[in-house]
Amino acid sequence: MTAFVDSLLRPPRAYTPIPFWFLNGELTHEEIRRQLIDFEAHGVYGVVLHPRIGLGDEIGYLSPSFFGFLRTAVQTASELDMKIVLYDEGMYPSGSACGQVVEGHPELASRGLALTPQPLPGDRVLCRTNEGFLVSRFSGGTIRGIHYGEDDGEENAPKSADILNPRAVQRFISLTHDMYYRMFAPYFGHTIIGMFTDEPNPLGRNTRGLFPWTDGFEEVFCAAGGELNRLSSLFAGEENESTRLYRRLLVEREGEVYYRQLSAWCAAHGIALMGHPEQSDDIEVEKYFQVPGQDLVYRWVAPETGDTRGRDSTMAKCSADMAFWMGRERNLNECFGACNREGKPWYFTGSDMKWFIDYLAVRGVNLFVPHAFYYSLEGKRSGERPPDVGPGSVWWPYYRKWADYMRRLSFLMASTETEARTAVLCRNRDLCPERTEKLYETRRGFRYIPESMWDMCREEDGELVLGDSRFQAVLVPASEQGRFPSVPHCCEAVGPDICCIPEQKSLRAAKLLKDGETFWFLVNAGETPVACDAVLPVTEKLYAMDLWNGSIWPVDACLQDGKQVFPLRMARRESLLLFTSKEPLKAKCAGAATIGPEAFRLVCDGPGAYQKTYRAEVPASGEDLLICIEAEEMVEAFVNGKFVDAAFWKPQRLRVPCGELHMDSNEITLRVTGSIANRYGTYVPYGMA
Repeated sequence: MTAFVDSLLRPPRAYTPIPFWFLNGELTHEEIRRQLIDFEAHGVYGVVLHPRIGLGDEIGYLSPSFFGFLRTAVQTASELDMKIVLYDEGMYPSGSACGQVVEGHPELASRGLALTPQPLPGDRVLCRTNEGFLVSRFSGGTIRGIHYGEDDGEENAPKSADILNPRAVQRFISLTHDMYYRMFAPYFGHTIIGMFTDEPNPLGRNTRGLFPWTDGFEEVFCAAGGELNRLSSLFAGEENESTRLYRRLLVEREGEVYYRQLSAWCAAHGIALMGHPEQSDDIEVEKYFQVPGQDLVYRWVAPETGDTRGRDSTMAKCSADMAFWMGRERNLNECFGACNREGKPWYFTGSDMKWFIDYLAVRGVNLFVPHAFYYSLEGKRSGERPPDVGPGSVWWPYYRKWADYMRRLSFLMASTETEARTAVLCRNRDLCPERTEKLYETRRGFRYIPESMWDMCREEDGELVLGDSRFQAVLVPASEQGRFPSVPHCCEAVGPDICCIPEQKSLRAAKLLKDGETFWFLVNAGETPVACDAVLPVTEKLYAMDLWNGSIWPVDACLQDGKQVFPLRMARRESLLLFTSKEPLKAKCAGAATIGPEAFRLVCDGPGAYQKTYRAEVPASGEDLLICIEAEEMVEAFVNGKFVDAAFWKPQRLRVPCGELHMDSNEITLRVTGSIANRYGTYVPYGMA
């Protein structure tokens, strides 16, 4: 256990966060090298090379100059022992090669199913219904491009391609993937580890009143027993056997035509298909990814609204569970994109970032793809899907703390089996958040089983069995109540992974099995402290570890009826790892004297810098000093003019080692830096509470 703990504190570079790097400016080879060197110095050992709107007009997508700059990035990364993930589009959604798939081949543009009173020129009539004509027509969809004038609704927005058409997908691969390989083949499988595909959408963006379609799909649909005239119910928001069949066949078509081709190409070229599908609960197509993924954006889940409700609350388990079923070591999340508070651009806090990281990790995500690091924040680039969560943030000087935390979590959750004794049967785009909410709140581990795997399950001795996994309870959709009758259909049939007295609905837990040992990863997902007595069914000595700061301490527990009972106290935004050890472990957390906000006085308010400075005079006590305050938002602590610690969320706890304190009096200075939103025209209060 000692060796494992040491590895957890200093995990391999392979578990680094791999941020989107927005290549969105007037690129130069010198600046590309400088930024990559800076990333590496801050603990970031990989990037996604993401062409982004704002790229210099003279740099055409897939042009010689484009690949020249990317070659500098790839070569520099190789020299720094960093990893590169290529991005398959310019900009998103993927599948159109920035409009080049459709150039010269207009028949490959996205198509959709429409219900219309009368067919329009160019429509292909599929059938006539009581509600009108069902027709297949070009969707008119676009994607976001990489140059100004190519964004949503703008004249030069690139046309989206029909990713349900094999010819369109083959042309897409030829234009992008094959070209990347010709340019960078020696780096594939070493420096270049993946190709990122980003929320492919069969219709493209900016379409209305259409459902995805492609030429010849009517033959597939009818051969499977579908009735075309009954698809008019799609437009009324009603369901019938034909609409359900349409949705299932559409997922299969997209999987076979788009994702399977990309997956096979990546496997054949020694890299992983990475990225994420269009929707948070698109679970069926995750099986094609070597690194399944999802996308956390726009505060679809958030501290103020909770982490268990709505379709988007399911995204982390969606990718993690499919990674488990497919035997994939890693699964990712493209996280933090435009996750601004109160709709205010750049109002994204360290408190938010910690909450989102923990939300993902406790559900099994083990590769973080921060959205985003900006190459340039010049001019209107700073307003394009902010915030910059890397070099453009207030916490960049201390980003190694964040990078190390994400790396530790990724190392912990990779090659780890999360104990799950409840199975949740789900369908694509219906991952049952209303049924899983109680499982989260009572800390009962579960695993999603998508519809395509239901027929692989069997009942055995009152349990549900799938592969090597056995479940003592199963939750099924209302329409499937007759399935697996010998297995209990209620979550109470299985006990919690950790018991709490009194109950703590905001406490999330994952029981982990790794290298023959058992761990419990706990996250306080609420806005108030957790305070309860906790019970674990173990007899060995318990230890706790804070993966943020690396501190370890023995848990003050007592043995009752073969179980360890102990007081559990977790502050807002705190996470803990609990484990047992037969060998005594040396604590890495010394005692400390504490001081609070009453000891400090305001000495400087710099409105231009959005900083406030506070100072206190403190005598030495012979032990560490723990500063306990609440402030908005980043706090840096200095002792006698020397920096000692930084904190990023309330309640801030800053530790001053006793070795930094003089024997007599000490000047403690706190510098509180407010939200960077203030620098971009939106006032957000700052300073100590």
